Amino acid sequence: MKEQKIKSLLEQFEAVAFDYEGVECWSARELQKLLDYSQWRNFEAVIEKAKESCKNANISVSNQFVEVSKQIETGKGAAFSTNDYFLTRYACYLIAQNGDSRKPQIAFAQTYFAVQTRRAEVIEQRLLEYERLKEREKLSKSEKVLSGVLFERGVDSKGFAVIRSKGDQALFKLNTQQLKRKLGVPENRSIADFLPTISISAKDFAANMTSINIQNKNLKGQSSIETEHVDNNSAVRKMLKERGIVPENLPPAEDVKKLKQRLQSEKKRLNETKKREKS
Repeated sequence: MKEQKIKSLLEQFEAVAFDYEGVECWSARELQKLLDYSQWRNFEAVIEKAKESCKNANISVSNQFVEVSKQIETGKGAAFSTNDYFLTRYACYLIAQNGDSRKPQIAFAQTYFAVQTRRAEVIEQRLLEYERLKEREKLSKSEKVLSGVLFERGVDSKGFAVIRSKGDQALFKLNTQQLKRKLGVPENRSIADFLPTISISAKDFAANMTSINIQNKNLKGQSSIETEHVDNNSAVRKMLKERGIVPENLPPAEDVKKLKQRLQSEKKRLNETKKREKS
């Protein structure tokens, strides 16, 4: 496909995109023209195939293919209603995949929407990874605060380690060694560095409750504080299980230290690329 043709198609596809409730979309009627389908019934057959592909991927069809009705006015002032779809990028990608690839417009759309969809997936994944780092940092701060509160109440660092371990056992129903073996955590590393985001948040929530209740209940000594921390972790576990989440059955996540290094390297490469583009 010639460069000028590609540029023209790119401009056409981007010109008809619009925002629908904060989501970038395309009208199926407009896409029909762009993909060189002369008759709606033929294009609608492709849409149905795309919807089936969406369903097979366990993705909500109604969220990707939004059925709408449009009022079309005739030259004499009369109007009639016609059906249409507001299509997300992913829906457009599936339509292109199910279209006639012999058409240059379809071949272009397959690449265009595949690249854009992949870009969106990468952005979403990066946001989730940054969120996990953020939650891990929050947990570190919460445990530091809890350690300080415990020290004021007569519990040393060794006692704090025992209390934290007892809390983990209440949350995951496994002791520290069992959990490390299950998650593949090195002996000298913290379990939290290998937990998924929701488990990190659960530990953080329980730690904050313990810090607050130690002061509200004026608890002192390792025994009473240990009971409080176990109760709080048990309460968090109960809440998770009621929502169908069993924390010890969640798969381990990437080592937080490696994740942080990778994201920092990617950020550095991106900054270097931007500098080269400006120079």
